[in-house]
Amino acid sequence: MIHADLLGERARLTPDKLALVDVATGARRTYRELDQGAARAARVWRERLGLRKGDRIAILAGNRIEYLEAFFAAGKTGIVLVTLGARLTPAELEGILADSGAKAVLYGSGFRQVVAVLEERVPGVSWVDLGLPGTPSEPAGDDAGSPHPRWDELVATLDPAPFERTPCSGEDLYCLLYTSGTTGRPKGVMIPHRMVAWNGYNTVCCWQLREDDVSPIFTPLYHAGGLAVFLVPLVVIGGTIVLHRGFDPAEVWRTIEAEGCTVVLGVPTIWKMLLEAPELERVDLSSVRWLISGGAPLPEYLIEAYRAKGVAFKQGFGMTEVGVNCFSMTVADSVAKKGSIGRPMMLTEVRLVDGEGRDVAVGEVGEILFRGPHVCRGYWNAPEATAAALDDDGWFHSGDLARRDEDGFFYIAGRKKEMLISGGVNIFPAEIEAALLLHPAVEDAAVIGVPDERWGEVGVAYVVVRHGDDPPPGADELAAFLAGRLARYKVPKDLRLIDELPRTAYGKVVKGELVERWAAEHGPSGGSGS
Repeated sequence: MIHADLLGERARLTPDKLALVDVATGARRTYRELDQGAARAARVWRERLGLRKGDRIAILAGNRIEYLEAFFAAGKTGIVLVTLGARLTPAELEGILADSGAKAVLYGSGFRQVVAVLEERVPGVSWVDLGLPGTPSEPAGDDAGSPHPRWDELVATLDPAPFERTPCSGEDLYCLLYTSGTTGRPKGVMIPHRMVAWNGYNTVCCWQLREDDVSPIFTPLYHAGGLAVFLVPLVVIGGTIVLHRGFDPAEVWRTIEAEGCTVVLGVPTIWKMLLEAPELERVDLSSVRWLISGGAPLPEYLIEAYRAKGVAFKQGFGMTEVGVNCFSMTVADSVAKKGSIGRPMMLTEVRLVDGEGRDVAVGEVGEILFRGPHVCRGYWNAPEATAAALDDDGWFHSGDLARRDEDGFFYIAGRKKEMLISGGVNIFPAEIEAALLLHPAVEDAAVIGVPDERWGEVGVAYVVVRHGDDPPPGADELAAFLAGRLARYKVPKDLRLIDELPRTAYGKVVKGELVERWAAEHGPSGGSGS
């Protein structure tokens, strides 16, 4: 039977192996100890909250040990975990709780004010206070006077009876992970046990993870990247996770050295901040086997900067609905195929298709379609969205665009919805953004499409420049720089300097905000007729 109580299985095999290091508290947990914590959580859900297989329980907290225990308790019970974004507003959280039908919510003490609002708006929910500590992603709270049952008190009421796992099949739901909602109402991605287990096994095989691998997690656990990229696979192979409360560049570099971290995940924004941290010049990176970036296209200048420091740097790709790990490359590939996301992992079927659903030729850009055991069951309470994404043959239509070279390596070209059609010609913003980031004074860049009376649509680039001793480049200089690297029709018709790009907690640019900004300045039509 396929189920995803992977922690329980690993604890049975190597109970005394170090599973977890909690940076904030210094706590160290073996697999036996971490599994015992998850089993206690599972018993609280069933015996104190009255939850049964198929019920939903939500968690609103920063990175903490109790979060990991809750995640693994879902694999033991068949109770579906709903992760709530720590930066969402009460209105956004209310929508997710109502959609998911969560019967209980676990929350960190720092979210008491948010919970007080939600309690009035969402009836029929049991609330449980996880208590302190406060964290960068979870505001500090008062450790006294909670209006709800405290987690430690509920755990203390359990008798010493042994825990028995609830039988689950591969298609039973494990968790609901809600999409970021940057382009509309968040949708709950249905993640079954089969998908969690397959991600763990296949990542270990294709990324060649080892039992002596140690990986820090400083990205949010409410996101698929925090939960699935290394957490699940390292539990499968019996490695060690180093848990950070939040992202602090100095702390990350110190911990990588102190704990001997070997494989490290980040997003481009994080890798840029780590590169600029002064601690990098003093840290010993001899333990690191390789770094990997995901979440957004990785600028080549970052790859070169880390390679210059003697560190191998890979790029991966995945999305909540399909993995999240879908491609793989060797260290040698990361040099020879710089900028590539690699080849599809084992038993991961990938197609690139045009607007008519026909496979595109090598070198041409098409939408990425996925099929295999790593694909989700669709969207919760959203049959139309599920039908639009998953076709009758089991292919998941990602909305992402890529090209494939003659050796089978893939390169991301951007999002289908972001592709511009200017004068009947397709233009891919990711290509322009990558070219802009080659300019030594450009720190960040994003390109959007806007209406144009003559061409139908044209590109507008929003650029963040570095502020140093030299005067920053103007729009004309940047346009000339692009003209030497891109065909003329790809050069944006307007380049605007901006202090900071709007981004999600996981580093993706919220281009909708840039579109709204441009529309507010130009009105609904905004065409220049240039």
